[in-house]
Amino acid sequence: MAEATLAIGGSRYPIPAIYLNLVAVMDYMSLKQTHRAESHLLAAWELARPDDLIEGFGEHHGLLGGMLESVIKREWPEEFRRIIAITYRFSWGWRRIHNPKTGDQVADNLTTTEFAVAMLAARGWTNEEIAGHMGISSHTVKRHLAEAKGKLHVNTRQELGKYMLQ
Repeated sequence: MAEATLAIGGSRYPIPAIYLNLVAVMDYMSLKQTHRAESHLLAAWELARPDDLIEGFGEHHGLLGGMLESVIKREWPEEFRRIIAITYRFSWGWRRIHNPKTGDQVADNLTTTEFAVAMLAARGWTNEEIAGHMGISSHTVKRHLAEAKGKLHVNTRQELGKYMLQ
């Protein structure tokens, strides 16, 4: 749907086009189609950068499946740091609303990389797929997963999936 909307003129308006492209990134990451996801991420990025409209990238960090780490971090490290700062500010506020309303405690102590790795693992990605996508070693993926599982007090990928995909 995001691609269809963009194709029929959704790109005329930059802010909705940024968000539509980010939705497409999320969809393609769920389908493990990283090249198509990267294409949409870069389309959103090219629209966002001239006017510094990067908030959406920070707000959706966890759902973008490590794309920010694998694409933006290498090429635009300063902007990446700013996006991560937005991510932490956004998630802090979101948790303050979510946790009391639902009674569920969403962890606030995962790093953004631990969160991205945990989300990909919860979606059924192997350590090797995560490592290749994020440009890190399989050992580093294992370390991030172990840290995330420890912080969330879960032992298996199945438990991690239930926790991350609630």
